[in-house]
Formats: sequence, C-alpha cells, structure tokens
Amino acid sequence: MHMLLPVLFALCAALSNALATVLQRKAALVVPSSQGFRPGLMLDLVRQPVWLAGILAVVVAGLCQAVALGTGPLTIVQPLFVLELPFALVLATFLLHGSLPRAGWAAVAAVVVGLGVALAAAAPSGNRTDVPADRWVVALTVCGVVVLALAAAALRRPEGRTRAAFLGSATAISYAVTAALMKEAVHILDDHGPGAFLTAWQTYAFAAAGVAALLLLVHAMQAGPLVASQPALTLGDAAVSLALGILLFEEHVRTGWWLLPEAAGVALVVAGVVALATMPLARSLTTSGGTGAAAP
Repeated sequence: MHMLLPVLFALCAALSNALATVLQRKAALVVPSSQGFRPGLMLDLVRQPVWLAGILAVVVAGLCQAVALGTGPLTIVQPLFVLELPFALVLATFLLHGSLPRAGWAAVAAVVVGLGVALAAAAPSGNRTDVPADRWVVALTVCGVVVLALAAAALRRPEGRTRAAFLGSATAISYAVTAALMKEAVHILDDHGPGAFLTAWQTYAFAAAGVAALLLLVHAMQAGPLVASQPALTLGDAAVSLALGILLFEEHVRTGWWLLPEAAGVALVVAGVVALATMPLARSLTTSGGTGAAAP
C-alpha cells in the first residue's frame, strides 16, 4: 500500500509528459512553417492555447515526478516512465487524429504487461532519504565520463542509427542522474525546508543535469531515426535509474529465481518499445514538420 502514492504520481508524470508532447506537436502544426531558424516562431507558439496547455502539462509532470521520487524508490518511479511513449501514441490517435495499427496496439500491450511483470517480480523497496557525499562523487564522476564519451563518440559518427543510439544513451544517463539528484533535493526540502533546498548543491545539480539532458535529447532526435534513439533513451533511463537506486539509495530488488520473470518482462518491454519506435505516428511526434520539433 505504501507504494501506491509514488506509483500513481509516476504514472501521472508519464501521462503529463506524453500529453505535453502531443499538445505541443499539435500547436507546432498550425503555426506558419519555416525552413530555418525563425525567432518569431516562439511568439507564434505562445499565442496558441494548445502550446500553453502543453507547457502546463510539462510543469504538472515535473511536480508529479518530484512527489513520486520523494515518496518512493527510484527503482520503481523511473522505470514507469517507459510508459510515456505508449501514452503519447495513444493520446495522439485521439488528439492528432493519427492511426495506430493493430500491431501498434499489440506493442503498447507488450510494454504495459512487460513492465508490470518486471516490476512485480523485482518488487523494489527501500527509500533512503540521504546519500553520503562520497557516493555522489563516484556516481556523478562515472556517469559524467560515460556521457562525455558517448557524446564524443557520436560526434565522430555521421548522422544515422549509431550516432542517434549514442546520443540517446547519453540522454538516458543524464535523465537518470537528474532524477536521482531531484530525489535527494526533494527529501532535503521535506526534511529541512525551503531554505535548505535553495542552498543545497543537489538542487542546482539536478537543474543543470536536466538542461544537459534536454540538449542531448534534441541532438539525439536530429541525429538519426527514432528506432535507434528512442529504445536507448527509454530503456537506458530505466536501467541506469535501477543502478543508481541500488548503489546510491540502497534500494533492493529481488534476485534468485525472480530474475526469470524479470527478464521475461524486460524482453516484452524491449520488443514493445522497439516496435512502437518504428511506427509512423511515433516519428511524427518527434520530427519537425517545418515548424520545429515537439518538446519531449
């Protein structure tokens, strides 16, 4: 029962992010098109109520994620964000009058069922409220080095699947680090008040990591096909968050024979995400139509 609150807020965050993607894409489709950078684009978008609703959805998603991370394990909250892509596609079929084929609905079901099986088998637990500084030093150093290495490797590759996969992986690590830092910052706010929150290094670190993740995401989407970047992003975020939850916050997942249903669930999720990333509707949500890309 104690997991109900973080699960509900994590689902709300994933749904809000998905809604933001669809609404902002809907707004981008109705403003005047442009072949290059046009400063007036933002003014056109701000005049669109749908765009503003998308921004509001982003804010709601951030608040829901903060509550989820403050009340539940990182190892259960972040994996639930795998549902953001299925949510976005389902919403797009209604709000953008898109079409999701039968295979698409089967892929959505695979992601939902697979995630449910994996999390039920893993049964994540634990919710440490503070992390020793030496653990942060190691985790941030390792993650930072890997992100830089992936970004450097991507820059040496031409546009295509490999470059997109490298940048998608770098984005995933950045999002996982952002969530871990946000989790401790929220606990600082809860335990010590706004003053401590505003002076804690974690607050500014998660903001900086979040900005870096958004920049990497934009480049990942431009680097190559969605089928290369989206699985790396979606699955990488969950995997790195699992590792950070265990290593930083001393969270626990079941092992032993439980690894078998966990692996089966993960396999279903991987198959579903890869299948969804190939759908034309998914590509339409993340590529520009002459007006700019939709926000994630």
